[in-house]
Amino acid sequence: MNKVILVGNLTRDPELRTVGSGVSVCTFTVAVQRRFSNAQGVREADFINCVAWRQTGEFVAKYFNKGKRIGVAGSIQTRTYDANDGTKRYVTEVVVDEAEFVESKNSQGGQGGYDGQSYGGGYQQREQQTQQPAPSFGGEGFTSVDDDELPF
Repeated sequence: MNKVILVGNLTRDPELRTVGSGVSVCTFTVAVQRRFSNAQGVREADFINCVAWRQTGEFVAKYFNKGKRIGVAGSIQTRTYDANDGTKRYVTEVVVDEAEFVESKNSQGGQGGYDGQSYGGGYQQREQQTQQPAPSFGGEGFTSVDDDELPF
C-alpha cells in the first residue's frame, strides 16, 4: 500500500504550468513539523515536494499560496533523470490525489469562491448553499408510525 497524508504549510506559492500535451501540473512544497522536539527542544520540519495534476493542481494553484496550511493525500513516487551536467538525479515526491483546506475561511483572509471544506478526485466548486427549513415529521410525504410498530 502506498498512501501518504500530510498537513503542513506551503513554503512558496504553488507553480502551475501546462505540459506539452496540454495537461496542467502544479508543483509545491509542504513544510510538515515533526511530532517531537530535538535535543535542543526545537520542533524541526521536513520539506516535502508535491506534484498535483489536472484539476487538483489547478485547485491548489488557485486557492493556496505561501504560508497557507494545506492537507494533501496521495502516494509517494520516485523517478530519475539526467541533469544538464550529465549526472543522474533521483527525485522523491508526493503525487497528490486530494487536497483540502485545513484552516477556516476567516484565518485564510476571506478567500471567496470555494466553500472552505475539501476537494478530492474531481474539481468541483460548490455552489452557495441556501438554508432550507428542516422537514417536519408527520407533514406531507411522511406517515405517522406508532412506536409499538417499530422492529427495534
